Amino acid sequence: MTLHILKLSVGSESLETFISWHKKRLAEKKKKGQKLELVHVTRMTPKRADEVLNGGSLYWVIKGYIAVRTPLLELRPLTRNGTSYCGLVYDAKFIPTLRRAHRPFQGWRYFDPKDAPADARTAKGGKGLPEKLKIELSELGLL
Repeated sequence: MTLHILKLSVGSESLETFISWHKKRLAEKKKKGQKLELVHVTRMTPKRADEVLNGGSLYWVIKGYIAVRTPLLELRPLTRNGTSYCGLVYDAKFIPTLRRAHRPFQGWRYFDPKDAPADARTAKGGKGLPEKLKIELSELGLL
């Protein structure tokens, strides 16, 4: 069974700023000659790793809405100053989702595929609309 992870994107103002920030990180890594990968470091390691790595994605909550997902590639054990962490390695492929409101939480949460919003590319309408309008239409059930 596939399982996803839900994570808040603290500091992102919109989907555009989220993607821009990640592209900037990749450009910096390229400039420094580092491996071009995206890793989110978290304190707790998912116990259900097999399910998460079986096609799971990292769903990001931006400004109170699930807005985008990134496919998970690896769960990497890390140690910093003698403390164990987990690196959630994810693809630089940003897949916008249909907006769904979600309240704030700390850390990350498992996210069942049946609860995950559909990818925006599967939705009819809304293409080319400003993000604020997409959110409003989504809240009204029109998108």
